[in-house]
Amino acid sequence: MKTKARSIHQIVEDQAQKWNRLQSEPKAAKRIMPVITVSREPGSGGKLIAKGIAQKLGLDMFHQEVIHEMAQSARVETRLLETLDEKGLSVLEDWITSLVRERHLWPDEYAQHLMKVIATIGRHGRAVLVGRGANFVLPSDRRFRLRVVASQDFRIANVARDYGVNVKEAKRRVIRTESDRKAFIHKYFNADISDPLNYDLVLNTETVSIDAAVAGVSRILTEQFG
Repeated sequence: MKTKARSIHQIVEDQAQKWNRLQSEPKAAKRIMPVITVSREPGSGGKLIAKGIAQKLGLDMFHQEVIHEMAQSARVETRLLETLDEKGLSVLEDWITSLVRERHLWPDEYAQHLMKVIATIGRHGRAVLVGRGANFVLPSDRRFRLRVVASQDFRIANVARDYGVNVKEAKRRVIRTESDRKAFIHKYFNADISDPLNYDLVLNTETVSIDAAVAGVSRILTEQFG
């Protein structure tokens, strides 16, 4: 556990230093690109698509597990907030207050930390965020919301192949993970994770390949925001 904690703190410190360097660049040198949030059904290949987009566009990548670890540490939250100036901190607080009011939320300590972590990344931009309800935290002008789906049978087959388990075990994993993610979004954001209106683009990897999805989304982003 201590090794894992050090690894998260190192990730955060490296990222904070990178943000500080970028802050010193002339504004004209910065590209305007929203944060890409990726919500995915288990076994759909959404994580691979997120990674591909980040690599193709040169964006920072934040996996669900990393965001979760960040949200659990008060020390990490403090370090992240230190990368924002006074205006950025004020905007962040306004985002969260508006979110809580509009969605009628009663955020616990974890939810407050989570929203601050996601909002801080959103203020800096140029990132891909996987999971943890990031699409429900960031304002519309700071995000591009992607949802990756596929039929259950297709996703079960993917999990069985990727993890070397039988179909019965793969189905159990898919159903459990899907249920956990749905419950998480409902609990913390009072929203339906499967509602297509919560996304700007929904991709079905049963009919669209991972490579085609990465290329298509990257082209949309560069043409619209690049």
